[in-house]
Amino acid sequence: MSESLENKRILPLQFVKGVGPRRAEALAKEGIVEYIDAVLRVPRGYVERSAVKSIAEVQRNAGRHHDSPMSELTELVVTAETSIVAEVTDVEERTVGRNRKMLVVMVTDPTRESLELIYWNRIPYFKKYFEVGAIYEISGTPSYEGRRNTVSFTHPEVEKITTEDLELYQQGAILPKYSLTQGMRNVGINSRLLHSIAMQVLPEVEAELRETLPDSIRAKHRLMNLPTAVQELHNPTSIHNISVAQYRMKFEELFYFELMLATRHNSRQNPERGLKFNSQSARARTLVDNLKFTLTKAQRRVINEIVSDLSSGLPMNRLLQGDVGSGKTIVALLCMLCAIDNGYQTTIMVPTEILAEQHANTIKALVAGLDVKVVELTGGQRKSLRNEIKSEIASGEAQIIVGTHALFEADIEYHKLGLIVIDEQHRFGVAQRSLLKGLGVRSHQDDVRSPHILVMSATPIPRTLSMTLYGDLDVSIIDELPANRKPIRTSVVFESSLSNIHQFIREEVQLGRQAFVVYPLVEKSEKMELKSAVEHHKILQELTFPDLKVGLLHGQMLWYEKEDAMRAFLNKEYDVMVATTVVEVGIDIANASVMLIENAERFGLSQLHQLRGRVGRGADQSYCFLATKDHFRYQISKSNTSEDGAKAATRLKTMAETNDGFKIAEVDLALRGPGDMMGTRQSGLPDFQFANLVTDVPIIITAREEAFGMVANDPKLAQTEHRAVREKLISYFDTSSFYSVA
Repeated sequence: MSESLENKRILPLQFVKGVGPRRAEALAKEGIVEYIDAVLRVPRGYVERSAVKSIAEVQRNAGRHHDSPMSELTELVVTAETSIVAEVTDVEERTVGRNRKMLVVMVTDPTRESLELIYWNRIPYFKKYFEVGAIYEISGTPSYEGRRNTVSFTHPEVEKITTEDLELYQQGAILPKYSLTQGMRNVGINSRLLHSIAMQVLPEVEAELRETLPDSIRAKHRLMNLPTAVQELHNPTSIHNISVAQYRMKFEELFYFELMLATRHNSRQNPERGLKFNSQSARARTLVDNLKFTLTKAQRRVINEIVSDLSSGLPMNRLLQGDVGSGKTIVALLCMLCAIDNGYQTTIMVPTEILAEQHANTIKALVAGLDVKVVELTGGQRKSLRNEIKSEIASGEAQIIVGTHALFEADIEYHKLGLIVIDEQHRFGVAQRSLLKGLGVRSHQDDVRSPHILVMSATPIPRTLSMTLYGDLDVSIIDELPANRKPIRTSVVFESSLSNIHQFIREEVQLGRQAFVVYPLVEKSEKMELKSAVEHHKILQELTFPDLKVGLLHGQMLWYEKEDAMRAFLNKEYDVMVATTVVEVGIDIANASVMLIENAERFGLSQLHQLRGRVGRGADQSYCFLATKDHFRYQISKSNTSEDGAKAATRLKTMAETNDGFKIAEVDLALRGPGDMMGTRQSGLPDFQFANLVTDVPIIITAREEAFGMVANDPKLAQTEHRAVREKLISYFDTSSFYSVA
């Protein structure tokens, strides 16, 4: 925006004392435009003498963590977030490594102990910001570095404490801390000014802070009223009242989100007529009796949940989560056989042609002798074969159709499609699933009924997140692996020992097995010091494994080239497959027993877990090696800040310690937050201002129970005490989503 246009822009907050046009513009860029925005931008934390740690205490705590048992991964020990108040005694810019700069700020407090604040980025700004002799409130995650026996903060949040605030702090007052962006700081906005703005405009927004939660809910959960809660957050009278006020704000935020899910769930079920199946299936019973293994308790529980849906008369919309190798396919097949015994056709949609081929072959082998016709429909088939298969689908002769996107092409006529199964659901959009569902509805001709839908995912989602994100879906979880599955042995290894890993791969190949070697990049990059698949494929083939057959697979290959490469690996034409993350979701290679992931510190936890899941599919013991730089034992990767390095250390350590995808997902959620983990735009998950989906599980459960209970008793929120709730719900969310309350 040009300066002339900026000067013409009139913003409400610019007339508040201490603001003015320039600061109002900076606030507007952060979404603080109206008075209510300033009031609802509550403090992110508080400085209170009894809660602030001394440097001596921080060092003692770090020492205790250091004394605890640690893996050989790294000497970097990360503790919980901590706040200190300290005086700056020295500011020094240093050169490390390949002419890389770092800023070291030495601080001390009345205990006469000192520690360092480390900055790798925006050094000129922080060099100017820190003043020797000034007092700062410092919040961050202290880390202990064993090689130097030091405790430090890397890129902590800092706020200079004014003389007035220091006096209040020393007198025992609670000082609010507000989140500040660099844009705010550049125009002189600090915590004190944000607090002043909020207190000035608070009387002007009382009408907008009208209480909407019913008295019965507030009394039941002892919730502070909304105006009082907002007042306490900005101008707290006690630490206890801050906690009570925060609970109130979190509850309301989660309650209205869960209420939205409850109304969506209610409106989805009521208008649609479903197919009512008889839960008894002779074919399913025969298959269970013929299996060479016993279903786990988790599989049996999930089957009962799905069959209950199929026999309810309402259309099923269920998400089936199960870790890699948990047995989701057999569960889906048993439910498909139930549909067939009730006279209905079924489909299973997968993302790739080779996966469709594998599923079709697996299902054909399992249903042999059960008089079930299984066909495969993909885009790459020759025209005559496709026409033949489409004819079998239209007549009803084909009972199980395994396919890719070709399943929802407009010219396909299904015959009483009763159950749709979608594998790897995150690979398909809502519109694609809707098209397939529409074809299913059309297949019932004059008897308009919706087919049942089961979507499956091998990407674990933490229970707290699935409860929130998929609150309008029914969720089943297979949280138990088959008894005969051997856990994949996972180790963190360093580049200096890669020759040993290569020798181990050679030994596994000599035993008749195969291996994956995964790299973060397709081609070598001058900007990133990371290994690439194309470059190292040549090195591995010509220098490391000249006597072995080494294949190459990456995302820039054409789809049929990728299919051919994976099919060749499946047929044992390659001993080692060099790849990128394109193999994260793929076919089962039962013979693959080794997964080596290079530059493993650069991958996310979910990616690492999915990559590891490419091995361990057969009866042999399988291994996963997470390779990282040697200096990662002691310090961060040079391309990261220490905070990122600490998170990378946590990711690798977590992978080495557990094979449980749901435990891994919980750590991933804690490290990245729900927005980054799921992709807010893709998932439909809002940016919660107050609630934390990692730590606020009890509040989520309570809010969910109240919201779903309210809609169950009053579906249209028409009762007198619910009218204010209904109005706020509609103002929060797009009213087109709430036909049941419109």
